[in-house]
Amino acid sequence: MAQSVLGIIGGSGVYDIPVEGARWRRVASPWGEASDEVREGEIAGLPVVFLPRHGRGHVFSPSTINYRANIDVLKRCGVTDLISLSAVGSLRAELRPGHFVLPDQFIDKTHKRESSFFGTGLVAHVPFGEPTSPTLRGLVADALAAEGLAHQNGGTLVVMEGPQFSTRAESLLHKGWGASLIGMTAMPEAKLAREAEISYCTVAMVTDFDSWHPQHEAVDVAQVLTVMRRNVERAKRFVLRFAAQFPQTHPPCAAGSDRALDHAVMTAAEKRNPALAAKLDAVAGRLFKAHG
Repeated sequence: MAQSVLGIIGGSGVYDIPVEGARWRRVASPWGEASDEVREGEIAGLPVVFLPRHGRGHVFSPSTINYRANIDVLKRCGVTDLISLSAVGSLRAELRPGHFVLPDQFIDKTHKRESSFFGTGLVAHVPFGEPTSPTLRGLVADALAAEGLAHQNGGTLVVMEGPQFSTRAESLLHKGWGASLIGMTAMPEAKLAREAEISYCTVAMVTDFDSWHPQHEAVDVAQVLTVMRRNVERAKRFVLRFAAQFPQTHPPCAAGSDRALDHAVMTAAEKRNPALAAKLDAVAGRLFKAHG
């Protein structure tokens, strides 16, 4: 069984959590520059790797983040399980600002982002019916409950391109689809984590009611930042609790995310693009070593 290495993608405050032996380190990736250095250390004996999604100081917009480099770097650091904290808007009256939601489904409306490590010369199709790990979501829900934080395990998150917030018509459309939340960063992060065989869970922190709610003004940055500042302390408490409780041995994913490449690669070995195969040394190295 593999040693657990917990990856945490988040923003300001989250990567400032006290970590034993913490150090910042630049990790090179053949997919380009990641958002920032990673911060490595241990919490209660568990190896943890933090990556600021937007870079320290919030440098990158949701559309300009190099998601492939971010996931590749975390894989190179040995990450087996990944939680991704992000601010979202609510499409449900019961999911109020300050609520934590663990989506089990996504609707991907992004269109400017590279969403796969694979391509011409090395084609692969990973299963994605369950885009987040139910095993990981259950462990996250347990930690949130232990901290007394309002949360919901399950829900559909619409991921829009941004950087603008939704129009009211768009917000009502997404609500009509039965979605629970809207955000800008979970895609293609979740897809790439699946291709890298990393168990993944979005920890969505509600900051606003998007644009649909008749009793609330349309979302703006000031409103989001106010709630985010309150959420930072809650998020810190949750992360410390979660890491302290997390199994030292990687818990197998009930959705098979940690074995997603077993039957995914379609391209015959003699037809594979060697340059692309070389870039996949971290993401798909296990598979290529096993099958040659």
